[in-house]
Amino acid sequence: LGQETAPEAAFVPVLRADRPEESALVSAVARLCTRGVTVDWEAFFAGSGARRVDLPTYAFQRRRYWVDVRPHTGDVTAVGLGAADHPLLGAAVAVGGTDGVLLTGRLSVQTHPWLADYVVQGSVLLPGTAFVELAVRAGDRVG
Repeated sequence: LGQETAPEAAFVPVLRADRPEESALVSAVARLCTRGVTVDWEAFFAGSGARRVDLPTYAFQRRRYWVDVRPHTGDVTAVGLGAADHPLLGAAVAVGGTDGVLLTGRLSVQTHPWLADYVVQGSVLLPGTAFVELAVRAGDRVG
């Protein structure tokens, strides 16, 4: 650590009963650095394998580093469901102990862009004919 003094005194715990010694020491030195104490980081991390990495210099570069999550219609049989074989329904499963069937699916503007054509007072609605289609499909499924 350098010989410069911080603008004000600070008490920084180095050994903590609730933390491993290494992480407590690094946290303490980092806290001193944020208080204005010059730290020779190269000497501090010598032999540890730590290395410098470039970070974005501007927070709003409009560059994304996250993986885009896309709605997926994967293999539903892997979780015990059967395919519904219908564009509005994702899966079907028999209700245990009964003759019933549960049909499920996910409807959104991302998965079904045509839904954006059915807006009433600013809210996207499922058209009534889609409900009729779902009822007919359920009836077909159970006979």
